[in-house]
Amino acid sequence: MIKRYLVALPVAAVFFALSANADVVLKDNSEILGKWKVTAESPKLDGEKKKVIVEWDFQEGGVLMSKATDVGGRTLEMNIPVQYKVEDGVIKKQVAPGREKLESCKVIEKNGSEMILKCPFLYYFLTKL
Repeated sequence: MIKRYLVALPVAAVFFALSANADVVLKDNSEILGKWKVTAESPKLDGEKKKVIVEWDFQEGGVLMSKATDVGGRTLEMNIPVQYKVEDGVIKKQVAPGREKLESCKVIEKNGSEMILKCPFLYYFLTKL
């Protein structure tokens, strides 16, 4: 009897660990529409976060308007439109304007007005405006 529990315990622990880190599956773009402030980005979820001044506006019709502010550069503000869609529960957005290549970004956490996206190279930490 005790032997069964010793075998079942690690299996249960793995199951709960995986379910705690399960990705959020989006039904459609209605769950992300509107303006979001990108507060930080990081190559690791639990790594050091780099503060950024970026706003993403997920608009109807599949346009993601990205507004970046560069306080130290020559360009004070840049507005960049890229195409996006929600497909198979993830956000697929253009890598750059005018390019066909899309990158998939998974919502790994969404609690109220807070959201964390995992894109191919960076995690983005967002707050709904």
